[in-house]
Amino acid sequence: MKSFWNKNDADAYQGDAVGLRVYSSRLIGQDPNLVLHGGGNTSVKAPFVDIFGDTHEAIYIKGSGWDLATIEAAGFAPVRLDALIKMSRLESLSDSDMVSTQRAAMLNQQAPNPSVEAILHAIIPFRFVDHTHADAVVTLSNTPDGEHRVRQLYGDRVLVVPYVMPGFELAKKVADLTQEIDWSQLEGIVLMNHGIFSFADDAKDSYERMIQLVTDAERVLELRPQLGSVHGEIPLIELAKLRFAISRAANKAMLAVFDGSPIHFEFSGRKDVASVAARGPLTPDHVLRTKRLPIITDGSFSGCVARYVQDYNDYFAKFDTGNLTPLDPAPRWAVWRDCGTLAFGQTEKDVKIISDIVLHTIQAIEDAERLGGWVALTESQIFAVEYWELEQAKLQHTRAKLPFLGQIALVTGGASGIGHACVGQLSAKGAKVVVIDKNPSVMRIFDESDVCSVVGDVTDSDDVTFAVEKAISRFGGLDIVVNNAGIFTASAKIEDTEPSEWQRSLDINLTSAMHVIKQAVPYLRHGWQPVVVIVGSKNVRAPGPGAAAYSVAKAGLTQLARVAALELAGDSIRVNTVHPNSVFDTAIWTEEVLSSRAKHYGMSIEEYRASNLLGVEVTSKDVASVVCALAGPEFSRTTGAQVAVDGGTDRVI
Repeated sequence: MKSFWNKNDADAYQGDAVGLRVYSSRLIGQDPNLVLHGGGNTSVKAPFVDIFGDTHEAIYIKGSGWDLATIEAAGFAPVRLDALIKMSRLESLSDSDMVSTQRAAMLNQQAPNPSVEAILHAIIPFRFVDHTHADAVVTLSNTPDGEHRVRQLYGDRVLVVPYVMPGFELAKKVADLTQEIDWSQLEGIVLMNHGIFSFADDAKDSYERMIQLVTDAERVLELRPQLGSVHGEIPLIELAKLRFAISRAANKAMLAVFDGSPIHFEFSGRKDVASVAARGPLTPDHVLRTKRLPIITDGSFSGCVARYVQDYNDYFAKFDTGNLTPLDPAPRWAVWRDCGTLAFGQTEKDVKIISDIVLHTIQAIEDAERLGGWVALTESQIFAVEYWELEQAKLQHTRAKLPFLGQIALVTGGASGIGHACVGQLSAKGAKVVVIDKNPSVMRIFDESDVCSVVGDVTDSDDVTFAVEKAISRFGGLDIVVNNAGIFTASAKIEDTEPSEWQRSLDINLTSAMHVIKQAVPYLRHGWQPVVVIVGSKNVRAPGPGAAAYSVAKAGLTQLARVAALELAGDSIRVNTVHPNSVFDTAIWTEEVLSSRAKHYGMSIEEYRASNLLGVEVTSKDVASVVCALAGPEFSRTTGAQVAVDGGTDRVI
């Protein structure tokens, strides 16, 4: 490992112990080989001055919910040091009492809850304390003779602590083991199967001790073999099927992301992969993200997901004390034999976290197997963390979920107008959205972390296929299709209509929708509450003169939607249509067109905008709201419907 300590940066915090704690904590948090996504914790012992000017001996420790990579001063909870020391002397202390007592000892009630390791940090008699889940150290400990390897490597430089649950139990264990210890002779503590502590009275010394201790462990593992360059692949339709099976097991829509890069591909090709992957996680903390085990599949997963669910339910029943709330039994990662691995989660952030943990886990497994074998904690030890009292308490405060969380949508013609509004609302409601538009600006309009943009022509079936497959390869499936792409052809009577304009309207307004539905249906069959929403037009029910090319194409589109509703109902795919009218914030309604039409009817532009029965202006957002409603659970029993979004038109009514 390399130290990233920068004297100039560190000197900026002279006299500011908490600022220096923030700086060195971020150095640790930014190295994924030390901690992943909120793991680890750090502290500093420093005075706290209250509003009366009174000074208290305190420990500032990382608070719950903060990530070391981005932590700020506000992320450290100041706690009375003497209270934590007194707590360490108790014979027993429940987790809930520990949390409430720590909270009561806080010197700033606006700060986050202190880490469950606060008592342990307090009893370590050094100013700065760093705790990580360093891959190399945990890998060494997760071998058959792990404790011997650790002692052989570090000698008397570290205290080796057998695995115990985090929190009070761990603090009590360390207190017992160090009663006769000369702390000045120690550089750190290794917690078997868990992680490592370093400490010093100087922030730089504590940080660089951590770097050196982990480097020593890495040197034992440095003979890692070179990987090949072969990448694994899986059929997209099979990915969609697996993603649906996982979603059904979780009883909620899940994203599924495949990784066939060399390390994942080679791991999936191990003959003993079903054995080594099923021994448990790298550290017990990871179970909260990944569950204890992955699912192992060779592509024929019709029964393997059901077996996984049954095994998980049996595991829960085996250790349930009778008052626990079961978590959903769906796996969070998978090994697809001879292909790679997959991660499952409701958000891309969830999937990214799980993917990172999986990468570090399989690297650790490979290293441990070369050293004699991969050994994880027992079922009961992992269960104790997964169903920890503190984690169970969080279930009681679960926030309402966004309605489309974990679902995947495709929107055509999404660079502007109604399509743009649909993309925005679907994304805001939790969906991952793939948008296809002929306009290259679609690549700049949306935040790529939330929306995947594709430049393509919906009249080209290959472009449509590419967009659909992009949704599957990026997110794992397809649930919602919004067919919005369309044009309004220039006004012309039938006798004056150019054949090319007639055909262009049919191609863009009608035939393109057939391409979209045709390419999407095989994946929608394996979608979560799958639905197609067609954007039609008021002209279907109330055509006007001079718009034959547009009106006929939209009428055909509506008929296509009706037939699709009939054909796809057996696959539980709903198909509904919205009919907007006079949506003036779209590209076809320029100021010149608006002015011309208003003048034709003898109205002001403002009057013309609201020239419907309700006297209201209809916007793209209004139409998008109805599209989202039709795609959502409120209309789960509706298909073949046609809904007007026009403020009321007497010619339709």
